[in-house]
Amino acid sequence: MDIQELVRLVEGELVGNVDFFSIDGFSGRFTFLNDAHTGDIVVRHWIDGNGVAMAFKKNIACLITQTPKDDAIEMAEKLNFPLVITNKIELANALALSHTIDKYSHDSTNVVITGTNGKSTTSHLIYHILNNAGFHVLTNTDSESEFNTLIDPMVSKLISDEVKKNGKLDYLVIEVSEVQGWLGKLMKNHAALMSEAIKPQVGVITNIAMDHIGLVNSIDDVFNEITAVPKAIGDGICILNHDDELVRKLNAKNPFYTSMSKIDGDNAVYFDDGTIYYNDNPILTIGELPFTGKHFIQNILSAIGACISLNLPIEDIVDGVRSYKALNRRFTKLNDEPLIYDDFAHNPDGIKATISETLKLLPDNQKLYVVCAIRGSRGVEINQLNVEAIVESMDDGIELVLSSSNDVVNNLNWVNENEKEVFFNVLNQNNIDYVHFDNLKDCLNEVYNKADKKDIILLIGAQGMDHAEFLLKDII
Repeated sequence: MDIQELVRLVEGELVGNVDFFSIDGFSGRFTFLNDAHTGDIVVRHWIDGNGVAMAFKKNIACLITQTPKDDAIEMAEKLNFPLVITNKIELANALALSHTIDKYSHDSTNVVITGTNGKSTTSHLIYHILNNAGFHVLTNTDSESEFNTLIDPMVSKLISDEVKKNGKLDYLVIEVSEVQGWLGKLMKNHAALMSEAIKPQVGVITNIAMDHIGLVNSIDDVFNEITAVPKAIGDGICILNHDDELVRKLNAKNPFYTSMSKIDGDNAVYFDDGTIYYNDNPILTIGELPFTGKHFIQNILSAIGACISLNLPIEDIVDGVRSYKALNRRFTKLNDEPLIYDDFAHNPDGIKATISETLKLLPDNQKLYVVCAIRGSRGVEINQLNVEAIVESMDDGIELVLSSSNDVVNNLNWVNENEKEVFFNVLNQNNIDYVHFDNLKDCLNEVYNKADKKDIILLIGAQGMDHAEFLLKDII
């Protein structure tokens, strides 16, 4: 690939040098500026003159950016350094992913996972099943959710680094955001664009629901973002949640269905009366599953469907499910007396499902303390939907406690007054009693000391609840 082809593929404009800067051209590796070496290409959302000067000193092939700041263009021209400017940085990251897979992992079998809920659990479970069966697998899903967006060249870097260090990959299992944006602007068709770059043999679509309010404003918008994914998967097999009405509307060439009730067909796996079935044959009972909440069983079904579609022996799939250990904050038990569960539930569907499953565990005449971290700097709309989901889930056995988590979040996750107010207003309008704490540590300390040993404490939320397990070590 020469620089002119690169510019064309990212729909960019070239300033500075009209060729790759390094004498030997492009090394084939996309990465970050701090990590870059001679001949690498760096993709950044923004760059200034200092960044261009650093790239010049590192002798990299070129820089690609969407936002040249301050004197970036002038510095590129002064140093005669190639700076590619594109209005769609996602094209650069898709190119990085496609090129990296072609160069470093062209023989691997690839799986993509998208949807509103359950992507990380499904991805990680597929990874575990394959890894447990003895294959060399890479996934971008991790317990901290640091690598599961494709808005930078991180996954491309992970792939090239892994192959250089440990040899060729058998499988790539890549989580793709169903809706993605940058600085409040939607990256249209992101999921399809990245799926096309990955060239998957199997794709999983978990569900279609509301999240990322502001980037999308209706369920139809979410559907429109996901609807092109089956086309991107092409002749590959699409694992579809048959229980989701919108997912059933997707036009997949080779569908494989999952369901929480019996469905017919050899292209389906389902859960019925405490047992998972494939081809109407029982393969796993509920007692063998790593978790038993309905939404988690749906994730297990999706992972099983993907691995069946990869022609993995059923006994390897069963062994992988039985031995799986969940990601952090996926209904993780933190304490026994009282029971404390911590879950990443951060959108309406996730909140309702998690509270519903926890209520099933609650002994008679005991209380469920739902401790919710308000989503900071995400806008009024998603917080309104979340609090409405809480209201819908409330019953007489629940006590609600809210936290802004000011003591543990950074400025990117700070709860604004209007986000806090929408929570309070909806709860007040529905006559729901609640207590609010500014700091998460105070919140956890109060709830723990108040709860009876037979009560249950459920911690839900995104970044505002991430430090709960650490804080509880000083409380319990």
